[in-house]
Amino acid sequence: MRNIGFLLIFIALACCSSFLPMNKKAGMHTIVIDAGHGGHDPGCQYGGKKEKNITLAIALKLGKIIKENLTDVNVIYTRDDDRFVELWERASIANKNNADFFISIHVNANEKPSAKGTETYTMGLHKTNENLEVAKRENSVVLMENDYSKRYDGFDPKSPEANIIFSMYQNVHLEQSIRFASKVEKQFKNETKRLSLGVKQAGFLVLWKTTMPSVLIETGFLSNEGERKFLCSDDGQESLANGIFEALKEYKEEVHSTKKNK
Repeated sequence: MRNIGFLLIFIALACCSSFLPMNKKAGMHTIVIDAGHGGHDPGCQYGGKKEKNITLAIALKLGKIIKENLTDVNVIYTRDDDRFVELWERASIANKNNADFFISIHVNANEKPSAKGTETYTMGLHKTNENLEVAKRENSVVLMENDYSKRYDGFDPKSPEANIIFSMYQNVHLEQSIRFASKVEKQFKNETKRLSLGVKQAGFLVLWKTTMPSVLIETGFLSNEGERKFLCSDDGQESLANGIFEALKEYKEEVHSTKKNK
């Protein structure tokens, strides 16, 4: 019954445009950088390394690069230290600050130690079982939150059906999100020299209530020994942060050019 109610909510959202946020005027003035996990939520753990520490390091490096090179852009972090921030609050921070883009940074994991590569997600349909499993793992964080069932409209992260139903919600900023995600993966492949698994779509709670273009970046597999060394190194983190920055810079220039020509 709970899943049926959840489905009805999203059917209503899809049919009634008044529930959807209006597009803001083009521009790139405020970026919210979200370091995944934190505090009592370590994220995935392999080889004694924790996802929460890697995401924070990359997020802070990315913010520093943006501040030094794009002085007209305001950078806001959902967390800048080791603390737990609920998923709804991360989106709320972006919305309250009228952000122009939301970037959530994560580290991947897989039962197969040979799995490797980067992938950038936008809000959308699960195209494969692999996408669904990534979303289920990241969404399971809500089990650490109080009253998560009420806050997320009855969403149960343990239910495959709920995750599939949830993924039917389409981000109204999907086109912009995909465009930026493509640039991120291009940078990772060509400049950072990482294996790119491409741009994908899945239902992530952290992206659900953002009212601006948004992506979730899986920067590599902590479960892969080689990638773990890269992800935990200062050079590796700097390289990933630079890749995301270059994608953002290119995207910002395109947005500015579009606005100028209108």
